Amino acid sequence: MDTSHQAQAKVFKALCDPKRLSVLEQLRSGEKCACVLLDALELTQSGLSYHMKILCESGIVASRPEGKWTYYRLDPSGSDYAVRLLRELTTPQAPSEAGCALCGK
Repeated sequence: MDTSHQAQAKVFKALCDPKRLSVLEQLRSGEKCACVLLDALELTQSGLSYHMKILCESGIVASRPEGKWTYYRLDPSGSDYAVRLLRELTTPQAPSEAGCALCGK
């Protein structure tokens, strides 16, 4: 698989889990400390860490450490990329003039 497809797959992996969608819903109202997310989502620390790693790797969420906690927020550039990617992948292209070498269409 080429590296651009691997990067694109990270976006969809981030969006395909109900817990991660719940995290995104929580972050819509602004930056949240991991401790707040833990309480709101009823996750263990390791469970939250797993989901946040996937969300951060996708670029949709950004993090910053402060003391012993990590704060998370939606990353506008990552969110824009996810929207552009979905639009690009689901928008039909104009047919190629060359056509199919096998069937002639």
